[in-house]
Amino acid sequence: MADAFITGGEHSSCGICPSRRFPLGEFDVYERPCAEAPFDPADGHRYTAAGVPVCVHPHKVGLPPGRYKTDGTPFAVVLTLPETPAALDAYLYEVMHSAAPGVLELLIEQATEEIPQVFPQVDVVQALRRALN
Repeated sequence: MADAFITGGEHSSCGICPSRRFPLGEFDVYERPCAEAPFDPADGHRYTAAGVPVCVHPHKVGLPPGRYKTDGTPFAVVLTLPETPAALDAYLYEVMHSAAPGVLELLIEQATEEIPQVFPQVDVVQALRRALN
């Protein structure tokens, strides 16, 4: 069996979140609770009508809403860099520290590619070190 997307107790995801039981791609992420993914009182989880487990707190798992299991939606990491280099450290700190396990590496790769294009004067390695400390 593949490892769960979220592991460890220090992450902000709910204790019953499907991200703690399934790998990325094996559950959907909805924007919020809704009738499309009702709560099942038998086990305390939410499912689609087809039985796909659903997380309803994207901000807690660090994933954008998507029908990852239902539609096979590919996962994509999207950085939205700030307008000025002065805001970069705070932005990177927030993004890196709220990233779900397994996403951090993708964020670092994307930051390494995008920061020099937007802010050529910024030392990417130093910016990432500050963000990850």
